[in-house]
Amino acid sequence: MRAGWTSWGACLALAFVAGCGTDQAAVEPAAVKAPVKVGRCLLKYPHVHAGRVARARLGKDLARYVSGRPGHVAYAALDLVSGVRLAQGEHERDVIIAGGAKVDIVTALLQRRTGALGKEELDLAARMIKKSEDKAADALWSRIGAGGAMSEFYRQVGLKETTPGPGDHWGGTRTSPADRVRLLKVLIKGGRGLSVHDRRLVLRLMSQVVRDQAWGVSAAARPVDRVALKNGWTRRPFESGTWAVTSYGRVAGPGRDLLLSVQTDGQPEEGTGRATIEGIARMIGARLDSLSPTVVRLCPTHAFA
Repeated sequence: MRAGWTSWGACLALAFVAGCGTDQAAVEPAAVKAPVKVGRCLLKYPHVHAGRVARARLGKDLARYVSGRPGHVAYAALDLVSGVRLAQGEHERDVIIAGGAKVDIVTALLQRRTGALGKEELDLAARMIKKSEDKAADALWSRIGAGGAMSEFYRQVGLKETTPGPGDHWGGTRTSPADRVRLLKVLIKGGRGLSVHDRRLVLRLMSQVVRDQAWGVSAAARPVDRVALKNGWTRRPFESGTWAVTSYGRVAGPGRDLLLSVQTDGQPEEGTGRATIEGIARMIGARLDSLSPTVVRLCPTHAFA
């Protein structure tokens, strides 16, 4: 009898764990959570010292290249994305820009109008910029009021280093690389009495320059970049028959928005000036990304008491 009670007691005690008899208690499986991947927080910081060193090295390389080229050479470059600036003689204003002044003419015309250009004026503007037709420039230079009106335009848009050509000679306009970059900034960022439509029109015409005139600062472009430019070239009969050759424009694409102006004078041939401009543009375009290096660091952590 004691043994029976003992067995029953044992069964009763175990009932809370596994039950009695042959029936087993149901076991609920424990929920298993999938492993969680924890990513590291990383931030990019400008590598100030490395950037300063890279810019100084490029500046020296450009100076060395320019010193080996004939005639007078000046340039200015500004990347609107990184803020990088490069220049040599950027405030020199004695070089004429010849056909480069045609952008000034159409921009001044647009600024003075309250509405869009008429069909005839739009045709003249397109021929003047895309094909660099001198007769079209003559017509619009006269229509806008020649040098007097252009002087007022330069004052209004802040081009303090630009002087219009005398009389009907728009090709004698003198300017600095710095002022060419300022004009490009006005066309891109706005203000100074120019509407969005006006600015887009000028930049569109500059992006449609015929192929055989699309040399110059376009040499800074990568295959994915978009280019808007205007070039100028003229023989200087009173300067021993040498050439003045200039190119300025915008080269924009992933990670960059480069404004570049290169002006040359005293060139033995037009082609020599072109080669110099493209040499400078190519060096800047190829090394622009390296001028704003970054360093990757872990995100800062915050301790809580």
